[in-house]
Amino acid sequence: MAAKIIVYRNFPPTPNHTWSPFVNKLETRLRLSSVPYTTQSGSLSKSPNSKIPYVSYQPSPDTPPQLLSDSTLITRRLISDSILPDLNAHLTPVEKALDLSIRSLLEDKLQFFNTREQWVDNYYPMREGILGSGGAGLTWVMQWLIGGKIYKDITRTLYGQGTGRYSAEDVRTLKEEVWESVNAFLVEARRETLARRGGQDEKNGEPFWILGGEGPTEADCTVYGMVAGRLMCSTAAPETGRLVRSYPVVVDYARRIHDRYFGDYDLWEEEI
Repeated sequence: MAAKIIVYRNFPPTPNHTWSPFVNKLETRLRLSSVPYTTQSGSLSKSPNSKIPYVSYQPSPDTPPQLLSDSTLITRRLISDSILPDLNAHLTPVEKALDLSIRSLLEDKLQFFNTREQWVDNYYPMREGILGSGGAGLTWVMQWLIGGKIYKDITRTLYGQGTGRYSAEDVRTLKEEVWESVNAFLVEARRETLARRGGQDEKNGEPFWILGGEGPTEADCTVYGMVAGRLMCSTAAPETGRLVRSYPVVVDYARRIHDRYFGDYDLWEEEI
């Protein structure tokens, strides 16, 4: 019997990606390796380290389920238990460093800009999307109470980290710089893939991968998770949604992965 995995997403288990790039990242990682799982809503209070996503992981029928948190640590655990293959095992040390750099650029830099755009610049749509009918389904009073606490915690964190001290124009410039870099990686990867496939890529619509190789690496899970999250989050991150859509190769990259691995999920809005 295969391991039993439940992914807790903090959103209703609908056939859609979520606004969270880390939820999307983990689901992508599982699907790239054809590992079955189910989804449930979950909550931060039940997560082992108060992070979304978290999973209930039962390696075998004779072992009790365990709760694991943090998308990267979950992936590492599943690799160590031979549930997931190591996507980066074949990479050279330099390629592994590049893969890690891409992940860090998005997870440890861009994500702070995303958080500011969602919870500060577009607080009310974000609160409704996460805590209201589209998310946890809380009453208005509970949204007001919990949302206010989240806002205070996030603004304090962003100020301490530094993103909260930037002007809106500074954040916009830095955010654009990151997406320009992602686009540059994908344009080159697509060029290399087309050359290797002799142009057949256009006909079969198969995915291409950010390092330009034959298969995905860990960075692809992060990049796709981030792109899908931004394309889904049109109300609470409209500026980034428009920015991502301004890069046709980035959208094409995501669309190909969606069609290949998430055919049961609704596609994000084409335009906003």
